[in-house]
Amino acid sequence: MGNEKSRFLQVALQAAELAAEVIREGYQGNFEVRTKADATPVTEVDVDAERVIREHIRAAFPQHDFYGEELGREGQGSDYLWLVDPIDGTKAFVRQYPFFSTQIALMHRDELILGVSSAPVAGELAWAEIDNGAWLNGKPISVSSIDVLEHAAVSLGNMHTLADGPGWSDLGRIVARCGRIRGYGDFLHYHLLASGRIEVVIESDVNILDIAALAVITREAGGVFTDIDGGRIDLETTSVLAGNPAMYERIAGMLHPAPVGR
Repeated sequence: MGNEKSRFLQVALQAAELAAEVIREGYQGNFEVRTKADATPVTEVDVDAERVIREHIRAAFPQHDFYGEELGREGQGSDYLWLVDPIDGTKAFVRQYPFFSTQIALMHRDELILGVSSAPVAGELAWAEIDNGAWLNGKPISVSSIDVLEHAAVSLGNMHTLADGPGWSDLGRIVARCGRIRGYGDFLHYHLLASGRIEVVIESDVNILDIAALAVITREAGGVFTDIDGGRIDLETTSVLAGNPAMYERIAGMLHPAPVGR
């Protein structure tokens, strides 16, 4: 295992840097904000950043399919599908606080094999490729070994669906017992998890484009990354339960306790 980069990863990192240039310039505040059909904001910076990513990847891999947050999906059914969110955390970008990132992942025959998570204003760049470990700002990272709930740090993301269902009381039991509860959000809590600075992330409302790259990074750092019910991550995923192996198992059991008598 080492920091050797495949052609796929080299291109993804180059695309992320091209997007970072667009984003840094736009972050000065000279952009127009409009609201999409799902009531979330989008700016021309989102679109421009996705366009430069798409063009760079297309030039390198013209036969690959592409699925972007702003420009949609295109391709002819290739075994390779690039998943891109040019600015994950547009609300943060619009309000000029640095908790947003560019997410680039590559899926091969429904398996995520590569992830790049670039936060150009926060100064963090994480990447991973299957079977080659995870890296943050050029240094190898791994999840923590903490296995005691009372010592664990848990970060909560978007929670609307969980809050409106029976799992809310289960989450309350976790909150009452764990060592630290925070809501770092977006890319940040996954970077913290993968680099051993927190133990668990829970989110009940996400888009695959938000978390595909982060799934690869977390897993290659030694973590477990599934949906909130323990299911595999795919294009239909809308929730996350991720953690170091010991705390993942503990939290999963508390979110989905076995029926009495079982």
